[in-house]
Amino acid sequence: MYDELALERSIKECFGVDVDTNYVIVFKVPVGRSVYATLFLTTKKQLFLLIEGQLNLTLGDVKKLVSRMGLKSEQYFPPKNNPDYFNEVGREKFHTVFPGRKNIREDDIRFYRLLASYNPALVQINEVKDGHIYQFDSDATTNWRIATKFAYRRIKTS
Repeated sequence: MYDELALERSIKECFGVDVDTNYVIVFKVPVGRSVYATLFLTTKKQLFLLIEGQLNLTLGDVKKLVSRMGLKSEQYFPPKNNPDYFNEVGREKFHTVFPGRKNIREDDIRFYRLLASYNPALVQINEVKDGHIYQFDSDATTNWRIATKFAYRRIKTS
C-alpha cells in the first residue's frame, strides 16, 4: 500500500496527473539494464505504465520499450506544466539541423520529437497485444521473457 501511495504521489509531482491506483499488475520489472517499469490499473479501469531509470531515455526509447513489453500506447504524458513539451523539443532540434527553415510543419518535426528527453515516462496503455506482459531478461534468447499474463483492451465509448 505504501508503494501505491508513493507511485501516485510521484506521478502527481512529475506529470500533474491524478491517478487512483486500484491494482498493480507488475511493480518495477526490468525493461532495460537499469530501467524499470510499473504497470497499474486505476479505479476508472485505465491502464498506465510508469517507466523510470538511471539512463537518459528519450521519447523514442520509451515507445520502443512499450512495444517490446507487448503493449500498445494511447497517450504519452509530457512533464508537468509543459503540455507542448515534445513539440517544443522537436522544433528546437529541427532548428539546430536546419537553421534556415522558417515554415515548420508537424510532419517536419515528427522524427525530432522522438529525441526529447523523457525520464520518468508516463504512458496510458490502449491494449495488451497478446495477453502477455514482457520484461527484460539478459539470459533469454530474445532478451525478453513473460513477466505475467494480463488481458486488457480499452474500448472507447462516446
